[in-house]
Amino acid sequence: MAAAMSVSAVVPPAAAVARARTLLCVPATARAPREMAAEVAAAAALGADLAELRLDRLAGFAPRRDLPALLAKPRTLPALVTYRPKWEGGEYEGDDEPRFEALQLAMELGAEYVDIELKVADKFMKFMSGKKPENCKLIVSSHNYDNTPSAEELAILLAQIQATGADIVKIATTATEIVDVSRMFEILVHCQVPIIGLVMNDRGFISRVLCPKFGGYLTFGSLEKGKESAPSQPTAADLINVYNIRQIGPDTKVFGIIGNPVGHSKSPVLHNEAFRSVGLNAVYVPFLVDDLAKFLSTYSSPHFAGFSCTIPHKEAAVRCCDEVDPIARDIGAVNTIIRKPDGKLVGYNTDYVGAISAIEDGIRATQPTHSTTSPLAGRLFVVIGAGGAGKALAYGAKEKGARVVIANRTFARAQELGNLIGGPALTLTELENYHPEEGMILANTTAIGMHPNVNETPLSKQALKSYAVVFDAVYTPKETRLLREAAECGATVVSGLEMFIRQAMGQFEHFTGMPAPDSLMRDIVLRKT
Repeated sequence: MAAAMSVSAVVPPAAAVARARTLLCVPATARAPREMAAEVAAAAALGADLAELRLDRLAGFAPRRDLPALLAKPRTLPALVTYRPKWEGGEYEGDDEPRFEALQLAMELGAEYVDIELKVADKFMKFMSGKKPENCKLIVSSHNYDNTPSAEELAILLAQIQATGADIVKIATTATEIVDVSRMFEILVHCQVPIIGLVMNDRGFISRVLCPKFGGYLTFGSLEKGKESAPSQPTAADLINVYNIRQIGPDTKVFGIIGNPVGHSKSPVLHNEAFRSVGLNAVYVPFLVDDLAKFLSTYSSPHFAGFSCTIPHKEAAVRCCDEVDPIARDIGAVNTIIRKPDGKLVGYNTDYVGAISAIEDGIRATQPTHSTTSPLAGRLFVVIGAGGAGKALAYGAKEKGARVVIANRTFARAQELGNLIGGPALTLTELENYHPEEGMILANTTAIGMHPNVNETPLSKQALKSYAVVFDAVYTPKETRLLREAAECGATVVSGLEMFIRQAMGQFEHFTGMPAPDSLMRDIVLRKT
């Protein structure tokens, strides 16, 4: 596997600043020409800059019949015409010559861009015999569906594509880990010709959002979910409305959520809209990370300014930070990382305040409490889970005077945390029959019950009858099976959304140095669930 390249020095240079803004291209992938034309119109309505006509997707495609209709003027959008063969990830299975004829016809009919694969680019150039219209740009593309080559190999590939006479270079690779994307960013920044550089699959997602920062010629966004032309392609609507791609430039600060998985997270929607509300030139993206230390050392530029940290990296984050807030160190988990101007990483924990305050307010709203003391004081507080969130809840509950019990699938982990906070430890099996008193508080900090495993629950409904209050850190779905069954048993239930909102407000303040727009952030989250 190719070594990761640090992007500590990858800051968009003056040349990148002078480049035209990155275009947004929507692939039209319908099976019939009339439907494809409708997709182009829909892409224009979304705000796309051009549409890719994927001719290989058309059933029974007849170039001389279908292309004049698809390319008739006036067009709602400029057209990028692609007729991708199966050997390069498309659906066309015929010979090259009929495909070349179709692409030549597209040029003659006024297509603004035509894509041809590097493997046959020289052959296509000979076929064209210098007849390419001046107003048509030729994209020569290379797709690697296995991995992302080394920086040296990418540079050689770039030179090979340039040597064909391409107007625009396109290189698409596949990420086996998120650090692979750093090599594509290096190529984008230093390339002196127009280049499309994208990295496919979930670990390469950031390449599709951040390409305007590093000078990419265009990025692709699907018309809607299910109409992607490549793995993990975002929708055009998300690129425009969630990630504010029109505002991303060389000076845009990058924030994001580090986790595995991260696809379910509402953090990008929340933070991007909050950034926009205060006029901050920043974008917040999902980072699907396998190795936290490797990620942080690779993306070490000051432009990667801060991170939220979620499952399973909160404990590792303590070891990866140069400085750790004393409370986060006591908890043994970090959920917020800030990169200081000198490059040092500082870790904080906003989970414990977010979760504990949400539980306290939930109790105060439904049960009689003493106004001067925490409603957790003296209560038996059972924490399910011994990871980063579990540590935060256990620490916070103990600080409020609760008697904390730790339950975990792996007893050794439960015992380790129990020893740290001075409380007993149980397995989940033992927890089923644990009811020493009535009116207990339960807090689930595991991913049990998270989408898509919505029918799972950490504790049976029968066992829930001993609890007066039940909190679930899972917020997708909003009402988990655990909360639904707890409510049916008469318990006060507190949604993980409350913890999510409150910890996010704390993160926003660390990221920006500004007060969190609390009412806006709450409205965003509730509107999106």
